[in-house]
Order: sequence, then C-alpha cells, then structure tokens
Amino acid sequence: EKRRKEKQREANKRTRVATMAMFQEWFFSMPPVTRSYLSLSVLTTSACALDLISPLKLYLNWNAVVSRYQIWRIATNFFFFGSFGLDFLFHMFFLYRYSKLLEINSFRGKTADFMYMLLFGSGLLLMVSPITPSIVFMGPSLTFMMVYVWGRRNERQMMNFLGLFNFRAPYLPWVLLLFSVILGSSPMIDLLGILAGHTYFYLADVYPQITGVRLLKTPRFLCWLVGFDEDSANAAVINNMQEQERMGAMGMGFA
Repeated sequence: EKRRKEKQREANKRTRVATMAMFQEWFFSMPPVTRSYLSLSVLTTSACALDLISPLKLYLNWNAVVSRYQIWRIATNFFFFGSFGLDFLFHMFFLYRYSKLLEINSFRGKTADFMYMLLFGSGLLLMVSPITPSIVFMGPSLTFMMVYVWGRRNERQMMNFLGLFNFRAPYLPWVLLLFSVILGSSPMIDLLGILAGHTYFYLADVYPQITGVRLLKTPRFLCWLVGFDEDSANAAVINNMQEQERMGAMGMGFA
C-alpha cells in the first residue's frame, strides 16, 4: 500500500511537471505584445475577482483623471474584462487569437508598428469616450478593433460561424455584432471597435495607396523600445501553423 501511494505521488508529480512545461511552451510561444496584453488582462481581472483591487479604481473616469490626478485610469480601463464567465472567456479567446494573428503575420518583424496600432486605437477610443459615458472599460472595443483590422487585411480568408454558414473574413465583425444584438447585448462596444479599426485601416492601408502619403508613422521611440527577435518570430509562426492545423482538425468555428 505504501509503495502504491509513492508511485501515485510520483506519477502526479510528473504530470504536474509536464503540464507546467506545456504551459510555459504555449505562453512563451506567443509574440511579445500579445503575451503582455493577455497577461495584464488576465492578472487584472483575477485581482478584481479576488478582491485585491476594486474595478472602481480602474474604470475610465475623466473627472478622477483630471481633478484627482488618477492618471492610471487611462490605461487600466483597457485591462479589465468583467467577472469570470463565458463572456470573459470569449473576450480572451478573441484577444489571444486575433492579436496573435496580426502580430505574427501583418506585423511580423514590426512589433513597434503593432504597438503603435494599439496605441492609436486606444487613443481614438479615449477621444470618443465622452460621448459614450456608459462604456467605462474599453478593452472589449480594442479587441474588436483587432478583429476588424485582421478581417480587412485577410479579405480572401473564409470563415465559418459555429458550423452554420460560411463568409469571408471582412464580414466577421458584423457577424459578431449581429450575434451580440441577438443575445441582447448593446452594440455600442462593438461599434466603437469597428470605428477605431476602420479609421486605422483607412489611414494605414487605404489613404497611402490613394495619395502616396503615410499619415501614420510609428514614432522612433517605439522602435528603440522594442527589438526584433528573428528566432522568436519564426517560432511564433510555426506554433500558429500547428495550432491552425489542430483547430481545423477539431472543426472549430472562426477558422
């Protein structure tokens, strides 16, 4: 009996070690910006769930920012995604998937440009926030912006919605918006993301083709702040290809 328990403990230990190794491999295979944003979002939401910090200290409140100098609210409102539940999981899935797809494809080797896209979108959402005072956490809208930009930059990519029907990638934001409305959610959060995404896409992709002038230029300090690791980029691409194959084999939607 004693020997059996020792073997069981040893087996459990090996399982824990293997699980931790798999988690570390998955975590560090993510490109840096996606890894950082996803980690901050999960940690912030977890801290609120454990009552280590109150969401009331995080939400966007311009009066508190201006009069009480609570500058952190400008950033923290992008990291809280509500209480743990199905809605939170959906947001984390879309953040992880489409942020990673953008970073390792459209922005491969251009980490500074990707950071600038997120900063541009965040700034635009903050600018329009006074006309949508009921929306005090902008993270879901920023995530939706990434979905929109990915869709516009992958116009020929075919998508499948829960096995019900097929459509091309540019229609993904509108399909998700319609799905949210059917479920009784307000469309404003998604519409803000579409507004930010379309503004960025037009200024970064369409306007330069029309005029030959680039209005959005990544500041040099961002280029100095981040570097480009060719090995990490290649590893992220390989990991994404393997994940695409697994998801295709499982018949998951949005692929």
